[in-house]
Amino acid sequence: MNSFNWKISASQEVPITSNQLWEIISSPSNLENFHPFCKKNPTLNWPGEKSVDEVHYYNGLILQRKIKKWIEKKGYDLEIGKANGRKSTVIWRVIDKDNKVSLSINIYPWAYNENKKIISFLFFFLFIKPQLQKYINSVMKGLKYFTETDKPVTKNQFGSHRLFSN
Repeated sequence: MNSFNWKISASQEVPITSNQLWEIISSPSNLENFHPFCKKNPTLNWPGEKSVDEVHYYNGLILQRKIKKWIEKKGYDLEIGKANGRKSTVIWRVIDKDNKVSLSINIYPWAYNENKKIISFLFFFLFIKPQLQKYINSVMKGLKYFTETDKPVTKNQFGSHRLFSN
């Protein structure tokens, strides 16, 4: 994993079994069901380690996800970024504890996160973290909605996002 200083985290309890949650997050094009800023999620290679897919956002941005570690029924570690650009690390984990099932996602963004200079610290905590926290919270709300209704989320269902939607 990259040597980033800070992360953005979110966790969402869901009303399904850990096996059902794994089926959702390990399915090809899975983001199309619960990601409110994702227009489409085509897979280039799926499933397992070395899986690759793309996230096509509503604002036209396209990011590529490459699975670096696939832990069957538990989660995966991936790198995300423009095909030939810098990459952020994202860790997805299925948590099954005390008869409660949840998904935990930790994002380690590359932007302003590789040194401890005061400007990096300020920019990360004043801009990057709030924007990505809003982003991941919307994705988690989408996951909860999908697991409760079995219906895909709609565009910007929980509000728009200035970096990923229009």
